[in-house]
Amino acid sequence: MKVKLQNILLAPLGWMLHLLAFMPWWWIWLNSDALYFLAYHVLGYRKKIVRKNLTDSFPEKSEEEIKKIEKQFYRNFTDYFFETVKMLHMSESEMKKRMVFHDVELVDQAIARGQSVMLYCAHTFNWEWLTSISLWLGAETIKANPIQGQAYHPLENQWFDRFFLNLRNRFTSCFPSNEVLRIMVGAKRKGQLMIFGFLSDQHPLPGHTGVITKFLNHPTDFINGTEAIARKVDMAVLYFNVKKLRRGYYECTMAPMFDHAKSQPKDAITLRYAEMLEAYINEDPSLWMWTHNRWKRPVQYPDNFNSQNINQ
Repeated sequence: MKVKLQNILLAPLGWMLHLLAFMPWWWIWLNSDALYFLAYHVLGYRKKIVRKNLTDSFPEKSEEEIKKIEKQFYRNFTDYFFETVKMLHMSESEMKKRMVFHDVELVDQAIARGQSVMLYCAHTFNWEWLTSISLWLGAETIKANPIQGQAYHPLENQWFDRFFLNLRNRFTSCFPSNEVLRIMVGAKRKGQLMIFGFLSDQHPLPGHTGVITKFLNHPTDFINGTEAIARKVDMAVLYFNVKKLRRGYYECTMAPMFDHAKSQPKDAITLRYAEMLEAYINEDPSLWMWTHNRWKRPVQYPDNFNSQNINQ
C-alpha cells in the first residue's frame, strides 16, 4: 500500500521531469540559474558543509578564492541536475555531440586481447553522462558483446530508484553493488568479457575500513572493493578524466592506470586512483561533489603511513 501511494503521489513529478527533458536548452539554463539562486543565496543548501570541505582541503587559498570556487560549484551542481534530466530524451547523436570521449581505443584494445575493463569514476560533473561511452566503442568491441554496466546502490524510495534506473539504463546496464562480484565472477567463468564502471570516491560503510591515505589535506578512507574486483578478474584499469568545456558540453579522456590489475601490489590501484583524482580536483575544484560529507567520520593514518610510496 505504501509503495502504491508513493507511485500515485510522485507520478506528477515524473510527468514534470519528462516534460522538462523536452524543453530547449535555453529554457534549461534559465531553470538552472533560478535553482542556483535558490540553492545558494536563499536556502544555502549544505553551504556549511561545502565551505568547510573547501576550506579544510585548500588551506592555502584565501577566503575570496574559496567563495569563488564555492559559487562555481553550485552553478555546476544545478547544471548537472538539469543536464541529467535531459538524458531522459536526448538522442544518441546529441549525446555524442555534448559528451566527447578521447582514447576510447584503450578499451577496444583491452577487449581485443581478451581482457575485461574496469573504469574508475568519481562524482565529477557530469558523471551521469559517462554511461554514453557505449556509443563510442569500436565495431569489434561491440561485436564481442561484452557485459557493459555500472554498479549502483539501490535507493530506499522505490519510485526514485525506478526513475534513476530508467534514466541510467539508457546507454548501459545497472547492477546492484552487492551483486556485482557474483555477476562478474560468473561472467569470467563463462569466458564473457566485461566493461564496468565504478564510482569509487565514496567512503566505506560504517564498520568497514578501506585504504587510508592523504587526500585533499585529510586522512581519507577510500573504498577498496573496486580494486578487489579488478584484481580478482584481472582487468585492465582505466580512469575517466572529465573536463567541462562549457554549459552542456564535456570531454572525457580515458587515462590508463594499469594493464593487469592482478599483477599490482595490494592497495596500489586504490592509491593510484586517489592520486589521479586529487590532481584532477586541484585543476578545477568546482567540478567535484563538495556537498558530500566526505570526512564525517574521521580516520587515522596507519602506523606505516610515512613509508608508503605516495605523494605526501
